[in-house]
Amino acid sequence: MRMAKKTLKDVDFAGKRAFVRVDFNVPLQDGVIGDDTRIRAALPTIQAILAAGGSVICASHLGRPKGQIVESLRMGPVARRLQDLLGPAVKVLAAPSVDCELSKGAAKGLQAGHVLLLENLRFHPGETANEPALAQCFADMADVFVQDAFGTCHRAHASTAGTPALLKPAVAGLLLEKEIAAFDMAFGSPKRPVVAVVGGAKVSDKIVVLESLLDKVDTVLIGGGMAYTFLAAAGEAIGSSLCEEDRFAVARSIVDKAKTKGVKLLLPVDHLVADAFAPDAKTQIVEGALPEGWMGLDIGPKTTEIYANELRQAATVVWNGPMGVFEMEAFSHGTSAIAKVLADSDCISVVGGGDSVAAIKKNQVEDQITHISTGGGAFLEMLEGKELPGISALDS
Repeated sequence: MRMAKKTLKDVDFAGKRAFVRVDFNVPLQDGVIGDDTRIRAALPTIQAILAAGGSVICASHLGRPKGQIVESLRMGPVARRLQDLLGPAVKVLAAPSVDCELSKGAAKGLQAGHVLLLENLRFHPGETANEPALAQCFADMADVFVQDAFGTCHRAHASTAGTPALLKPAVAGLLLEKEIAAFDMAFGSPKRPVVAVVGGAKVSDKIVVLESLLDKVDTVLIGGGMAYTFLAAAGEAIGSSLCEEDRFAVARSIVDKAKTKGVKLLLPVDHLVADAFAPDAKTQIVEGALPEGWMGLDIGPKTTEIYANELRQAATVVWNGPMGVFEMEAFSHGTSAIAKVLADSDCISVVGGGDSVAAIKKNQVEDQITHISTGGGAFLEMLEGKELPGISALDS
């Protein structure tokens, strides 16, 4: 899975304008940014270009305006926060209009050491349509393209795929470089054994992921609601647990493929079950068959320990998806246990997906994980072995 791409170190930025696709899609309520993590994540790339004598044109979407101008989704608050983070030595300008031609004029006048933040890219209907004219307008603004928004790389949009096809050189920023390096560590020439932890509600969401992983890993640990489709397909009683009966054949096929390839595939042997899908439901631990009227909402203590032992023996671990209904505290213990075991291990650990990342943060072990991915859908598609348009458009 080698994806070697040119990076910032391959470009002389002195006197040049860099069009940097960033991910400033931050939570915004009444003009107040709830979490500036994504803005902070882009700072190293921005600062590196400025330090090298260049200027930066930051481009991002915010929310889902669907090609319309939505006043509450303007980038003004983001520009102000970016200015605060970069400090008074750097001048941050906001594009005067959503109009690309007007923004192009502002970009042409940009001085070295300054930053221009464009208006919300998705105010343009041509952004998600990858409209050639919009991509050309973006390309005309700068001398170099830098992709640093991994979370958008699975989208073939004007700013992610169209522009880097026209604006050369097109290279990876520091954040994207880390994402690519992490996947190379996990799947390029990984330290073995490699263990994949896959959770989530539905088998249908992870079919391609699981089939792809069987070619790359030594062990797969399955949790979450999807485990009950596997168990039911094998003839086990699962009570009223979530189940996709139309995926039984797929589940059996994955189990068979794992056996054929010599991959150990483990399913839960005990469960934390509840009599209702509610945070205050009655619960019990059940081993084997689940009683009627009860649903599995988290892995049980025996499964947690079995999975923990597999992780302790792993040299490389990739984790995507929770072990239970993580958003309810009563059913978050299996997921939190995985997070803690990974943190205590000296393995190479790559974690992606909202709930998995949330578990890492909730347990305050971010610094003990090798790599926490910044992309949800992009992370999944890379696990599936897909080529991401926003990465394939970059120079190798």
